[in-house]
Formats: sequence, C-alpha cells, structure tokens
Amino acid sequence: MEILLKEEIGGKTLSIQAGKVAKQASGSVVVQYGDTIVLVTAVSATEEKSSDFLPLSVEYQEKVYAAGRIPGNYFRREIGRPSEKETLTARLIDRPIRPLFPKDYRCETQVIATVLSMDQENDPDTLAMIGASAALEISDIPFAGPIASVRVGRINGQLKINPSIQELEDSDINIIVAGSKTGVVMVEGGANIVSEADMLEAIFFGHHAMQPLIDLQTKLRETHGVPKRPFLPPEKEADLVSRITSEAAERMHTALLIPEKVTRHKTMHTLKTDIFEGLGEDYQDRKEEVYAILQDLQKQISRELILKEGRRIDNRKFDEIRPITCEVDILPRPHGSALFTRGETQVLGVLTLGSGQDEQRVETLSGEEFRPFMLHYNFPPFSVGEVKRIGGPSRRDIGHGGLSTRAIEKILPEKEDFDYTVRLVSEVLESNGSSSMATVCACTMALMDGGVPIKAPVAGIAMGLVKEGDQIVILSDILGDEDHAGDMDFKVTGSKDGITALQMDIKIHELSKDILQKALEQARIGRLFILDKMLEALSEPRKEISPYAPTINTITINPDKIREVIGPGGKTIRAIQNETNTSIEIMDDGLVKIAAFSKEDGEAAMQIINEITKEPEVGDIYEGTVIKITDFGAFVQILPGSDGLVHISQLANRRVTRVSDIVKEGDKLKVKVLEIGRDGKIRLSHKAVLEEEHGHASR
Repeated sequence: MEILLKEEIGGKTLSIQAGKVAKQASGSVVVQYGDTIVLVTAVSATEEKSSDFLPLSVEYQEKVYAAGRIPGNYFRREIGRPSEKETLTARLIDRPIRPLFPKDYRCETQVIATVLSMDQENDPDTLAMIGASAALEISDIPFAGPIASVRVGRINGQLKINPSIQELEDSDINIIVAGSKTGVVMVEGGANIVSEADMLEAIFFGHHAMQPLIDLQTKLRETHGVPKRPFLPPEKEADLVSRITSEAAERMHTALLIPEKVTRHKTMHTLKTDIFEGLGEDYQDRKEEVYAILQDLQKQISRELILKEGRRIDNRKFDEIRPITCEVDILPRPHGSALFTRGETQVLGVLTLGSGQDEQRVETLSGEEFRPFMLHYNFPPFSVGEVKRIGGPSRRDIGHGGLSTRAIEKILPEKEDFDYTVRLVSEVLESNGSSSMATVCACTMALMDGGVPIKAPVAGIAMGLVKEGDQIVILSDILGDEDHAGDMDFKVTGSKDGITALQMDIKIHELSKDILQKALEQARIGRLFILDKMLEALSEPRKEISPYAPTINTITINPDKIREVIGPGGKTIRAIQNETNTSIEIMDDGLVKIAAFSKEDGEAAMQIINEITKEPEVGDIYEGTVIKITDFGAFVQILPGSDGLVHISQLANRRVTRVSDIVKEGDKLKVKVLEIGRDGKIRLSHKAVLEEEHGHASR
C-alpha cells in the first residue's frame, strides 16, 4: 500500500512517501523538499552478531545524476570511496539514531540514504536524517523514535528554517538540529562568532519547527508501519553479576582514581584478567559475558564517583580545566607551527601557505568548488598507545577535521586581504579525550605563528554530562573515560566574543533547554580560560609571514594580452615559471598572481610578463622583427602581439622603389611609433630613427 504524507516546513512542502519503491527493505521512504529527493532504506539482519557494540552502519550517497551531470573523473561514474560531504552526512545521520536502538541489540543493521534529485537550492542532508528515522519507524526494527531534523540559519537578524544554499551565504548561523518530541538529541554546525544566548535560541527555534515532522512520522507509522520484532535483552546471571561485583568493585574503584591514563588502563586490564581467570574453568567459554558485566560495573562506578562522591577520575573540580602548556615556532621549515598540550592530550598544529593553484578542487552536486582553506586531522595509533595498520583518513578523522574547519574558517582573513591558500594539519601526538578541541587550539596558534592576520583567536572545549533522574552534573574538559561513561559529548569552539562551531551528541534520549543553557555557559567560561593560556604563549599574529612561505605579487594586464603570456599550448607561461621558479595564475579580467619563494624570483617573473604585455607608446623606439612585406610597406612586430606598418615612404631617408630592396621577412629593424589609431592600428617609421641617429651623429 502506497502512502504520501505532506507538511509545510520553512515555507515549503516536505513529503514522505512509503510503499512504492525498495519494498524488500525492512523500511523504505522517499523524502522530497522542493525538487530535492532522497531515498532512505533500513535493513536489519535476523541473526544476532557476536559483538560488544551495536553493529549499525550508515551510508549516504550522492549520485551525480541527481544534479543532471556526468561525473568528472576518469571513470565517469561514482567511485567507491565516499566524498568528504558524504562521510560527514553519514555521521550526521548515525549520531542521533544510534542511541535510540535497544542497549543490547546485536543484529547487523544498515541505513542507506541515496540522493536521487538535487535542485541546487535545498541540501539533501536534513532530508536524509528525517528519512532514516521514518524508514526505521515503519520497519520491524526496534527503534525508540521518531526524531526529525531541520537546518537553522539567521539572515539579517531573522532566524529561518531550512534556508536555501544561496541564503546560507548571507547567514551568520548555520546549524543542523535533530530532536524528539520533547528534547534535542543532536546539534551540528557553525556560526560567525555569535553569543551563547543567540545559539540557544536558534537550537530551540529549530526544535519547535520540527514538531510537525515528528507528528508526520507518527502518522506514517500508524498507517503504514509493521509490528516491531520482539527483542528481549539478554539477562545476565544474577549470581555471576553479584560475584563479580563483590570481587571487583573495590579494586575497580581504586583503579579508576589513578590519574594517569596508561597506568589506569593497564591496572584495569590486569584487574579484569584476574577476575576472569579467578572464576575458574566453568566460565572460560563465557568470556564475552564476563567482560560485559565488568564493563557495566566500570561504567556504574565511574558514574557513582561523580554523582555520589562528587569526584572525577583525576580529582579535578567539575568545571576545572586540565593543565595547559602552549609552545609556538616548533618546526623551522613549515610556515607556522604550535604544540598544544592539555593534560594527556597533545596536538601539533602545522601551517602551510600556498598560491591559488594550491586550492582544493572538489566536485559536489552543486558543481565544482575551489577551497582556499583546508584542515586535515590525523590520529595515529601511537597517540593512544596502540598498534594498528596506518591507512587513509577514517570517518572519525574526517569528522573531527570537519568540526575543526568550521571552528576556524570564520576567523580567517578575507581573500583580498590575504591572498594565500591555507592548509592546516593536526597531528595528534597523545590523546586522552577532546583531541578535536585541542586541534582547534593548536591550529589557531599555528596560524598566529605563521603571521596569518586572523580576525580573532579561537579555542575549543568538550563538555560532558552525567544524569540520573533529577541529578545532573556537567563536566568541563572531559577525559576519554568520562566520555565513555557519560551521557553527552558537547564540543564548543569560539573566540572571547562568541561561538564559531559546536557539535553535540548524547547517549540518552534527549536534553532539555535548561541543561543546554548550563552547558553552554560552563563551556564559555572554560573556553575563555583556555584562550588566556594560548595568548600567554603568543598574544597576536606575527607581523611577517615565514621567510620560507611564498610571496604573492599581483599585476594587472590587458585581458587581450592574456593569450600572449600563456603562449601556444601554455608554452610561454611554462617557460616563465621554469625560468623563475614561480607559480603564475592568470584571471580572466587580466589579474596576474605570481607566487615565488624569493623576492628576486617574483620580480624576475613580473619583469618578463611586463615585457610581454607592454603596450606601445607614441614616440618610443623599438627594435622589431619584419613579419610581412607588401608593395606599400613592411609590417613589423615591435612587441609580442603588437605590430604596425612601416609605409614604403618611411623605410629610408631617400625614395624607395621596392620594399624588398630595404628589408626582408625576418630582418630586425629599428622603428619609431608615429601614431596609434583609435582602431589600434600602429604607424611606424624607420626613417625617423635614421634622422634621429644622423642628428645625434652630426652633433
């Protein structure tokens, strides 16, 4: 049975259709907003998988045909590795739905969102998130939804739901909010340094606006949903739980209070091994069950430390930041560098400056984009004391890099003020929680060390939450173990004046406005503390960029001369670049950018281009080349792309019968510019040169 439900959101109609396509999936819907259409399917296996976590995978696919284009790569098809946008959107979908599955659900589950049509106005990402919830709602898969999602912008001071891609260019807020009927479950986005109060207003403006979408899914489930498959979480043997608790609880409590991460983890590993081996032969085939009980006990004790004893693992106060050290100018050859250490989390930020030709070219559904700013996050296994194969960036790496990019891009100078391509690399050297926020701090300091005139320094902080009933504790600058045991991971970045980016994930079903307000205020205080520590190391951007960074020289030439500088097949411009060791970029309007690693190289390239593009002037004398002769005179090229006529009467200071008696094609001939007509035609004279030379000789 087909069903199509519609609702007005943000002044446009959003529709959800079920029962028409992909009917063999456990749940399938088509979500449309404008002419943007996304198909979302959900499938869950019937057999449980041996795993200690929910085996959920979320995929988001942008088909280039959706925008009416053919892929620009060699294969002319969508290649296997997802783009950065696809990876980030898949994470956006995953994060709000993952906590809504039953705690011990172990059936392999996959959600796939496929963009079928893209109207260049409405981004498919929020539609994919709505579709994921709707597909799970109508399926037999256990799921504690529904949830919905909207994008919130602010244009000319007015909040707007689902602004168009074009409108977002003028928006100082761009966040995606996901929520349930009664609370917020996820926030992701950036802002142009806005206050905590304004951000909170935007979040709950979005939460209010999404309510009709939640009601729509409820109606869809009632009319088109199937009964949920029965699922009973496996019961743990009460006697075994009691025995393990009595033997492990006190030792585990002591181990959890060891402040050093590596020592704590080694002690905890030894403890768990001892407990398991101490159970005897009867339990050797129940290792997974025993370790699951120990893991639950560790989480329980971690939370009791906070809620009942008012203590954190490292004995900090709830709002206290770990010790911070900041150093700059760490590396001699990169164009800026900084080492940021906060507790046992340490990040090296490295800056490289380049020319316009170094911009990243990205193919998107909206067309080809050129990005002059890149931030790449690397998380090697040694940073957490592990041994792993090193491959390409993981989804986590891309996600943390994306968050850090949003945090920093708003403070970069305008292109006309600083005409460089900027690449930042975050090398995580140690990690014990909040490496993405340390990335923001390290990379900001690397920019300042490199002399980039940023608008304001930014810092980042990760906030946590432990909530049991009405008892609530908000933690500043959380450790990795606090993240695992807690209910929220809320990352906030910004300057002293406001927020530039935020990302919130929760493990409980929802958060209230009061909790978010308290978390934002506590984050603001912590952020200002971190900023002060950063500014102690370097109070402002350096006045000069690194001597190893390229210098950018610009000149403007006549657009008609562009082809002369480029030359046939690019021959001329390549020769200039090779000869002067420069990189040259020419715009259609005649603006030429010359990137050079020395002042001398840049000036040499500029001189060559000036010579090529020089315009002839009346009265100037040139040594030109005869390119053509006729009965009435000779055509002489005096500059690249500029030639004029020497009339037969101007070839000599005597009467000339035949042009060929004086010159032949290929001859060099000194000529003087007599006149440049309005039509650009140039009159030349060799006779005038001879007269001047004769006059000088007689004097």
